[in-house]
Amino acid sequence: MPAQSAIRTESVGPLLRSWRERRGRSQLDVSIAADLSTRHLSYVETGRSTPGRGVLDKLADELEIPLRERNRLYLAAGYAPTYPERPFADLGAAREAVEAVLTGHEPNPALAVDVRWELLAANRPAQSMFTDIAPHLLEPPVNVLRATLHPDGLAPRIRNFTRWRDHVLRRVSRQLSRTAIPELRELRDELAAYPVPAHDAADGPAANDLAMPLVVESAHGDLSLLYTTTVFGSPFDVTLDEIAIETFFPADAATATLLRAMADLTVPS
Repeated sequence: MPAQSAIRTESVGPLLRSWRERRGRSQLDVSIAADLSTRHLSYVETGRSTPGRGVLDKLADELEIPLRERNRLYLAAGYAPTYPERPFADLGAAREAVEAVLTGHEPNPALAVDVRWELLAANRPAQSMFTDIAPHLLEPPVNVLRATLHPDGLAPRIRNFTRWRDHVLRRVSRQLSRTAIPELRELRDELAAYPVPAHDAADGPAANDLAMPLVVESAHGDLSLLYTTTVFGSPFDVTLDEIAIETFFPADAATATLLRAMADLTVPS
């Protein structure tokens, strides 16, 4: 197809090999799991054979390749991309599900981000956490990690900044390994270069018996927050594949009481 050939700029074999190596898998392991001969996979990776769409589907599933990168594979092999990419606002029922989770999680903070940590939506408690940071950090697209760890952001109010930043950097590194998105490497390096606030206490409140919380000062007292991450199962849209919902929970009874009280203060009477 001429239109597809015109935009085909890279070879599918090296792309597949890079993902196999990224996942730490051998040709034998992958070929068995994907029901292919090792010779066939070798020929594909070296460019001696062009894989059919079905073979690409099997290999992409086995290597857990993100949908955005699967489209790149299809283009490299001369096929049309399979997965659409729509704006968050156009995701219909999925967007409504995200908003329902965010609203239903109040009075606890919750927000939705894309794979680059750019903010898609947030509930009222999450929005209130970022009200006193520099305006330049709130210019769209808002990067949640930058707004959190930047010296002009939430950083001066994070009591366990060093340990929390170390945790965030490890998380971004894992995402980079999983997705191969170059912007994540740039973001990780930027976050790592931020100075440590003078008040930071490396041995301060950094962990409880279960997990490391984010400890943030507020006008009403310290908030100690644990988080969980939710993603959509079996997505068929690139945007949906890259959405994560970050929900925060109180790590202690005092934080739970504070969050309820703060919610009462923001609800119109």
